[in-house]
Amino acid sequence: MKKMLITGSAPLLLIAGFLLLYSRWNAAPPERTCASCHEISNMVDIWGKSTHRNIACKECHGTALSEGIHSLKEKGKMVFHHNSKIWSGDIAISEDQRMKVLQRCTGCHQTEFAGWNSGGHAMNYSELFLNSTHNKTETISEDCLRCHGMFYDKSSVADIVEPLDSAGPWKLKDTKLADRPAIPCFSCHQVHQSGNPGERQNLSNPSSLHYSRSKQTLTSFFYRRTNTYFPVLLLASPEITFQSASVKISHDPNQRLCIQCHSPNAFNMSGSSDDRTPLGVHEGISCLACHDPHSNSAMASCKNCHPAISNCKLDVEQMNTTYKDPSSVNNIHFVACTDCHSMGRPAKRF
Repeated sequence: MKKMLITGSAPLLLIAGFLLLYSRWNAAPPERTCASCHEISNMVDIWGKSTHRNIACKECHGTALSEGIHSLKEKGKMVFHHNSKIWSGDIAISEDQRMKVLQRCTGCHQTEFAGWNSGGHAMNYSELFLNSTHNKTETISEDCLRCHGMFYDKSSVADIVEPLDSAGPWKLKDTKLADRPAIPCFSCHQVHQSGNPGERQNLSNPSSLHYSRSKQTLTSFFYRRTNTYFPVLLLASPEITFQSASVKISHDPNQRLCIQCHSPNAFNMSGSSDDRTPLGVHEGISCLACHDPHSNSAMASCKNCHPAISNCKLDVEQMNTTYKDPSSVNNIHFVACTDCHSMGRPAKRF
């Protein structure tokens, strides 16, 4: 009887031992767990220099058991390589896992998430790939994934939507994708990127506060084909022309990120394709001079530079400045002095 009890309790002891070891592993600091594994040493090194270096890996990535089959498979690849020395490919985070991380981002970045969620970049797969107005104008192609759905796990846009023509009707091949964000936070933000956590300013010398303020540029462009992030400081500003003349582009590094998706055609002609680089009276200013970086809203931007009533006795906030209205002569991106003053500069009244 005693032998039977010992034999029967052995599996329970093994399970209890595993759970104890698993709990201790998750409670241990990252440098003794994730950071100790050289298979992901590159990501760990970047994390150690990032603004998130004081946040444990599990706070964003969860644990091996909490992330399902994909996470267990990736952990298995690490163990296999560690013991066999046979490289089985880079450790990859799936799109499903990214969406879980996205939800965890809201724990700290609630304001930024609320802004993003209310803006145009929060569009989901259904709103994007089933937009009949857009699909009839521009045929769905592989290049769509360069800016929308860039983290989609499969290789082709044909795996997302059908048919790939301008006739339709269109439908998603996997209805589970319908509500999935097509441009999540990671499209512009590389979580593992060098930076410094925010610190309270030194108030002991108020006169130096202005000079001690430093603004970090932590945005990046994710290039799907190579699964690589390019920080905006490494991106080049394209040469954009209007009527054969070069267009002045803002020196704001984030402008280079906007142009990656809101870009002109292959000839770099201003206003072509999705380009919205400012011309006319706004030439040279940054997108972020008007657009909130997360919600994209520009509703309150006019009054930042203009009086409510202009010298022409016009309320600039009541003008039709929208990009979407082709009849607008005050399109905020391309409005020029001659759009209102076709006869030249008016004479001074005083």
